[in-house]
Amino acid sequence: MSAHLDALRQAVAVSPDNVPLLVLLADGCLDQFLLSEAKQYFQRALAKDSHHLGAQLGLARVAYQEGNLSEAVVRAEAITAAHPPCAEAWLLLSRLAFLEHKLNEAREHYAKARSLDPNLRDQGLEKDLSKPSTGAPPPPPENLKPLPATLIEGEEPDGPSAFESEHPADEPNLSSAAAFDLSVEFERPSIAFADVGGMNAVKEDIRMKIIYPLKNAELFRQYGKKTGGGVLLYGPPGCGKTLLSRATAGEIKGTFISIGIHQVLDMWLGNSEKNLHKIFELARQNTPAILFFDEVDALASDRANMKFSAGRNVINQFLAEMDGATGNNEGILILGATNAPWQVDPAFRRPGRFDRVLFVPPPDEEARVSIIELMAKGKPVQKLDARALAKRTKDFSGADLKAVFDVASEEKLAVAMRENRIVPITTDDLIRAAKSLQPSTRAWFENAKNYALYANQSGFYNDILAFLGIKK
Repeated sequence: MSAHLDALRQAVAVSPDNVPLLVLLADGCLDQFLLSEAKQYFQRALAKDSHHLGAQLGLARVAYQEGNLSEAVVRAEAITAAHPPCAEAWLLLSRLAFLEHKLNEAREHYAKARSLDPNLRDQGLEKDLSKPSTGAPPPPPENLKPLPATLIEGEEPDGPSAFESEHPADEPNLSSAAAFDLSVEFERPSIAFADVGGMNAVKEDIRMKIIYPLKNAELFRQYGKKTGGGVLLYGPPGCGKTLLSRATAGEIKGTFISIGIHQVLDMWLGNSEKNLHKIFELARQNTPAILFFDEVDALASDRANMKFSAGRNVINQFLAEMDGATGNNEGILILGATNAPWQVDPAFRRPGRFDRVLFVPPPDEEARVSIIELMAKGKPVQKLDARALAKRTKDFSGADLKAVFDVASEEKLAVAMRENRIVPITTDDLIRAAKSLQPSTRAWFENAKNYALYANQSGFYNDILAFLGIKK
């Protein structure tokens, strides 16, 4: 099978836009439980053909195997809504309903799958569904294995249980998004602010915006404050904007919905606006929710630069959704992250939209100490002096610090392979690796300084000037 996959990978390298070939390779990876690689190829296929049934079903199967129960339900229901004869999707829904302790629903879905394709059968699930219902929740299915593209008559499942629902009592109710057939990423993140080094001022602003209102709803209501709103995070790349957004959802135990530009924009006029509306509806049906737009400047560009572009309609739709003109946004925190805030349309910074703009700078020394200590966990680091390394990594972003550990690890790994033993990483190794790297943030500040000095009539970029120690 490994040789077969290698041959498929080589074929995809030669023909990267061949959708059937991408799906075939993704199915092979999934059968070998290479979930991350399978997901990547399914997403590439959908980027070329957003309605490809095999790729849509493949992403649902990946979510199922990763333990993202809610995502698997949404994807499978979207398929059955758009393609009712798809027996494999009904079978997957049956498995998911069983895991949610919905025996009657699981039996109905399984019967539907068998009626559509009598050769499609899962004897392990069949055995579980044939047991009489009791008041107690059923145990998870025995011998759960990677769900293959088709289940053949007489084939017995084998292998260890792949997952159990982490939040069985409070999984987000995503079934109402069944008609949403784009590959939207949503999850309940397990990380929280404690897992993000530094950025204490930014964390406190986010607490005031979403966490405290949720915990003290009545008090905030007395002051006319609602939960939700918009926060724009900007700063150099690699400084933790995405990680911080995911941790915010972890703090409130809310749904994290990550949106990329390819999940919104469509070649047909009007479809991009519809996609954007569906995304907001998905968040409204699953509050509290974090709706995260990475590289938001791509969807919220300054309309002065696109006078005759269809992109203006997308921006107008985005503004209307943020205003709550098409639905109630209470309980939704809209987070936008950008490395180019000067490209964002000024209308997004109006109160009620991205009414709080937060500069996310490179971590200071204390924050670098925290990040270094977090990164050292789980690695064979001996007698780490995080302070000494932090002093020698001024202006390094979180991504740059990760690169320091990667370079040091690669050097020690080469020695470990030669000597067939674990060779510890020392602080000197990390400092030596840091000397071989340059902070990636400096190039960003060279560009940002020009905007802060010469295009800052509103004071929008004062935080950049303060960070650089420039008085204007």
